[in-house]
Amino acid sequence: MKIDNKGRVLSFSEKPRGNDLKAMAVDTTILGLSREEAEKKPYIASMGVYVFKKEILLNLLRWRFPTANDFGSEIIPASVKEFFVKAYLFNDYWEDIGTIRSFFEANLALTAHLPTEERFHDALLISFSESKYNKVSPSSNLAQIVDSIISHGSFLTDCFTEHSVVGIRSRINSNVHLKDTVMLGADYYETDAEISSLLAEGRVPIGIGENTKIRECIIDKNARIGKNVTIANSEGIQEADRSSEGFYIRSGITVILKNSTIQDGLVI
Repeated sequence: MKIDNKGRVLSFSEKPRGNDLKAMAVDTTILGLSREEAEKKPYIASMGVYVFKKEILLNLLRWRFPTANDFGSEIIPASVKEFFVKAYLFNDYWEDIGTIRSFFEANLALTAHLPTEERFHDALLISFSESKYNKVSPSSNLAQIVDSIISHGSFLTDCFTEHSVVGIRSRINSNVHLKDTVMLGADYYETDAEISSLLAEGRVPIGIGENTKIRECIIDKNARIGKNVTIANSEGIQEADRSSEGFYIRSGITVILKNSTIQDGLVI
């Protein structure tokens, strides 16, 4: 975006390239950057966070642009020509997680001993997530956990978890090795009786079965991964669509689909 010396947005262009991008360069010292910083950072990027007066937003959506589908490419560029739109400088942590790789890396960055710029913790500014009404604390029976985040309501049994994020209500069984993995967890629990019944029928319960090895992977919610599975993308495949088998690969990262089942013994 381009702004004037008072921070008012003069023009807004989504993902410009080439000469269109060069035309968006501004003197960013007006935002408080030093002359040296401003020379290195002549562009002002939008975080995609917008604050409207209620009546103006309703007017835009109902009457001015009733068929519009996107703020960044339709509503905001037109609004700057008619309304007083002002930019606010946010100079702290922010990541664009619009790709599988960026989503994966941003989540794993949370496991660092000292997150970048120590930005995820401030004793005076405590953040609270929404209430989960989940009274179960993570249970880790003989599990080894290294540089990982384990969410509440998870059950880890005699497994090894390294540099990973394990989501709510996850079940990880014995001799599982999880590394460089983002596991989103589950929306509900299966009872012990349900799990026993599934196993007796040769089916796979929600969670990760015994003796499974997983690395560089995103596991979506309610996924069922069987016993003796290996997910490592050892061939280094960058892109593959095998959704009929419950997964695909993007930028070298294996993604296990939501509600999918990976059968016992599969090697990915």
